[in-house]
Amino acid sequence: MSRVYNFSAGPAVLPESVLQEAADEMLDYRGTGMSVMEMSHRSKAYQQIIDEAEADLRTLMGIPDNYKVLFMQGGASQQFAMIPMNLMKNKVADYIITGQWAKKAYQEAKMYGQANAVASSADKTFSYIPDCSDLPISENADYVYICENNTIYGTKFWKLPNTKGKDLVSDVSSCFLSEPVDVTKYGMIYGGVQKNIGPAGVVIAIIREDLITEDVLPGTPTMLRYKTHADNGSMYNTPPAYGIYICGKVFKWLLRNGGLAEMKAYNEKKAAILYDYLDSSRLFHGTVVKKDRSLMNVPFVTGDADQDAKFVKAATEAGFVNLKGHRTVGGMRASIYNAMPIEGVKALVGFMEKYEKTI
Repeated sequence: MSRVYNFSAGPAVLPESVLQEAADEMLDYRGTGMSVMEMSHRSKAYQQIIDEAEADLRTLMGIPDNYKVLFMQGGASQQFAMIPMNLMKNKVADYIITGQWAKKAYQEAKMYGQANAVASSADKTFSYIPDCSDLPISENADYVYICENNTIYGTKFWKLPNTKGKDLVSDVSSCFLSEPVDVTKYGMIYGGVQKNIGPAGVVIAIIREDLITEDVLPGTPTMLRYKTHADNGSMYNTPPAYGIYICGKVFKWLLRNGGLAEMKAYNEKKAAILYDYLDSSRLFHGTVVKKDRSLMNVPFVTGDADQDAKFVKAATEAGFVNLKGHRTVGGMRASIYNAMPIEGVKALVGFMEKYEKTI
C-alpha cells in the first residue's frame, strides 16, 4: 500500500527520510548490534544521541546558554500542573484563553493558586486571538500563560502579548520548530512533540535557569520538579529514549533543509495554497479571522454537517486521511505540519476543487 496524505492533528506526519533512517537502524544502530529501542539509556551510544539532539535543538532555535533544555514525559498536559507547581511562587498567574488547551491549563492552575483569565476568545468559539496589547496583568503574577498555536481552532499568536514585565510561558506544541523564535522573549517554552517533531511520549521544555529552583509548592513530587530533570540531564529516570532519538533525527532533517527560516517560508507557501482556495471557494470556507490564521492547522466547513461528513468520507477514500474536524468546531481540519509536503496540500486542493464541481 502506498503512503496516504495524513492531515492528522497529532500524532502526525513525520518526514519520510527520517522514518527510512530509523527503519534502516532498527535492528542495528551504528554497529552496536541492537536497536535504540533496546539500548540502555546509561550507555555511551545513547548519551551521544541525547547530547546531539540537545545541541541540534539549541542550534535550530538559537537557545541561549542560560536556558535549560529538558526532555520529559507526560505530554503537554502534565505541564499544566508542573508549571504552577514550579513557577507559582506568589500563587498568582494570568492566563489568556484562546482554546481548549489554554482553558485546561488555566483550570489546572486554579488547583494551585489564583489563576486569572485576563483575556479570552471563547465568545466567538475561539476563532480569533484577543487584543493583548494592554491586558489587566496582575501586579504579583508569577507568569502570563498562552497556548501560542491553537490546534483545534486554527489560530496563532502572531504578536506575543504585552506581559508588562512578567515572564511569558508558552505552549507551542503545534507550532514547535515551524518558524524562527526569539527564546529570550519567554521564561519558558514547551510542547508535546507528537504534532511537529516526533512520536508521542516526549515533551520538550526550554526554561530560563533562574526559574528552576528548589522553591516549589509544598508537596510537589520529585518527578514533577524541573530541578530534578535539569540536574540530571533529563535522565533522572529512564527517559522516553526512542522518542528522543526520532526527535534528534527530525532536528537534523530541519538543519539539512535550511533551518527554521526556510521552514517558515515553506509553511507559508503551503498554507497560502489552501487558504487562497478556501477564500475563493463557494462550497468550503475557513473559520478563523484572517489575521490570526495558523500556518499549521486549517479548520474549514461547508456549513452543512451532512455535506461535511460526505466530503470527509470521499477524501478518506481518495487517500486524504484524518480530515475530520474536532467535535467542538465540526467540519474539517487539515493539519499541514513541517513534514507535510507541498505536493500533499496541492493534491488536497485539487481534490476539493473536483469535489466542489460535483455539488
